[in-house]
Amino acid sequence: MSRVLVARLDSMGDVLLSGPAVRAVANGNRPDGSRSNDVVLLCGPEGAAAAEMLPGVTQVHTWASPWIVNPAPQVTEETTNGLVNFVRSSRIEEAVILTSFHQSPLPLALLLRLAGVRKITGASTDYAGSLLDVRLKPGEDFPEDQPEAVRALTIAEAGGYVLPNGDDGKLRVAPGQDPDGPADELAEEGPYIVVHPGAAVPARAWPALHHAAAVELLEAYGHRVVVTGGPSEASLTATVAGPSARNLGGGTDLRTLAAVLAGAAVVVTGNTGPAHLAAAVGTPVVCLFAPVVPAIRWAPYGVPLELLGDQEAPCKNSRARVCPVPGHPCLSSVTPEQVVEAVERLIGGVSSLATRRKVWKP
Repeated sequence: MSRVLVARLDSMGDVLLSGPAVRAVANGNRPDGSRSNDVVLLCGPEGAAAAEMLPGVTQVHTWASPWIVNPAPQVTEETTNGLVNFVRSSRIEEAVILTSFHQSPLPLALLLRLAGVRKITGASTDYAGSLLDVRLKPGEDFPEDQPEAVRALTIAEAGGYVLPNGDDGKLRVAPGQDPDGPADELAEEGPYIVVHPGAAVPARAWPALHHAAAVELLEAYGHRVVVTGGPSEASLTATVAGPSARNLGGGTDLRTLAAVLAGAAVVVTGNTGPAHLAAAVGTPVVCLFAPVVPAIRWAPYGVPLELLGDQEAPCKNSRARVCPVPGHPCLSSVTPEQVVEAVERLIGGVSSLATRRKVWKP
């Protein structure tokens, strides 16, 4: 059994989108699905919790990449040698470097080559020389306008790794233990909608008061609403939840959040990591998507989806972290009524709230 390093060095959502590629590498090229490779997943600090949940991963190694992490850590001999020594001591023979269209695999490929990795696969618009053994040319060997999960799987397939027969290539996370989490309690109390108002960067956030109004409307329509968010978002989730929605802000780690999202009928969220986590547990998503990145690449993958937001707004493809357009029109123009209508359409598409079952259980 070979040890293969798969690298995805950025955020939680990016790591989740690499899941099908990871399963392909773990499978090797065996159509019967029998495991043939140990996968060491190299990820950044923001992606570590998601990496631990991906099926097919044998080991997770966290490394803060100076060309990916923001704010960027300094490049030092200690940090670079630390990665090289880890790879060398781990007896890693091959590597698959997963990147987005604006990232280069070449800096990491150089370090892996110094560590003695004999075969490296990646996608690069720049001449790779001897750094890549298998080089895909974006825009030539595959189109850029495709879902990010498909892009990652395409890179893995170029290296000789394929999904086993019967694997649908969708996102997936492995169940784990979370005995004290709220998911079972929520399920016992009946159907619910999750609203996750936070976003990794301001340019992708729907206004807090819009969220709060949507929660009120959902409750007026008879839906029970659960509001989720990280520890730094306690004030936001309290505002959005109001007096009657269940506020779980700051009360869930990633595994607990996955269980809560899995039990929901629909998740309402922006273009942020929990949108991809919802997709990974099979829950339909109403996604308030700012077009700073293309929806065709970054929208929740493989689940029923309602995409809201002006995809032709002036901020289109700017990759802005802070909205460059006064008034944030791409998302502020979306009304709470439109969100509720989108939720209702998705509920109608999954039979009914009363018959929906959880697809992921911790």
